[in-house]
Amino acid sequence: MKLAVVGATGLVGQEVLKVIEERNLEFDQLFLVASPKSVGKEYEFKGKTYKVIGMEDAIANKPEVAIFSAGGGTSLEWAPKFAEAGCIVVDNSSAWRMSPDHKLVVPEINAEALRIDDRIIANPNCSTIQMVLALAPLHKKYKIKRVVVSTYQSVTGTGKAAVDQLMSERAGKDAEKVYPHKIDMNVLPHIDVFQENGYTKEEMKMVNETKKILDDQSIAVTATAVRLPVMGGHSEAVNVEFHKDFDLKEVYELLSKTPGITIEDDVANNVYPMPLNAHGKDDVFVGRLRRDESQPNTLNMWVVADNLRKGAATNAVQIAEYLAANNLVY
Repeated sequence: MKLAVVGATGLVGQEVLKVIEERNLEFDQLFLVASPKSVGKEYEFKGKTYKVIGMEDAIANKPEVAIFSAGGGTSLEWAPKFAEAGCIVVDNSSAWRMSPDHKLVVPEINAEALRIDDRIIANPNCSTIQMVLALAPLHKKYKIKRVVVSTYQSVTGTGKAAVDQLMSERAGKDAEKVYPHKIDMNVLPHIDVFQENGYTKEEMKMVNETKKILDDQSIAVTATAVRLPVMGGHSEAVNVEFHKDFDLKEVYELLSKTPGITIEDDVANNVYPMPLNAHGKDDVFVGRLRRDESQPNTLNMWVVADNLRKGAATNAVQIAEYLAANNLVY
């Protein structure tokens, strides 16, 4: 497989390369692709030196799979050009997620929907991925009626400049502001841009993507997305109302058997998911499982994952693995 990583010099792109190495994704040739300002830079990967190339050169090399982590505008412009050249694009941006003509894939949930003619495949939003991985087995068993989610999201979700802002503020230095306010020692109920309905784009991504991935438009979803001065991963308080009643022990069993999920729930010993422990790991961690005592058929849970790993890079690499393993690459 000839593989391209587009946006290779960014936070997610660098994580993609790390995941490719860790998971030993096989390739015959690798192309590191980035914007003109990064073209010519050299990176060491698996004992070999690679020089960053531009978009046109990448297309000319005819990669069979390209993992895009370069932003929505870049994806809208360049993903179709890669696809026209015979490449399968796995795109980390929001550009194609809600397109009715493109699949939105979390491999553990709906990879079987992929077909040989899927040339652009959308990777879901990071906060959506970790939530739906926990919701999918429960929806199958009890059928979800409504989801109320509040997120506690890492600055790494905004990129390197946001990390620099946080660390500079923590050190008492001036920093370029990525956020409209100081982030250190603060909490911002504001991720992405506000929409006409008063919700942010990030919140509406969670609403719409959840329904598409679980293939059920009847699920009611409402979200509040919040940025915290933390690194390592996103955390979510998820309240789920089902059509059917559930047995809490059975919920534990269902989630513990779900690939990609680790249960961390031993409150007697202060064991519960935290971004500090999720950092650098591929699993989604679930804990604080308990009934909502205010209404029937409702579950509370706490869901944590490294947003650069399963929330972006790992999910994209898993899609590439699925394509290769199921002869969807040609």
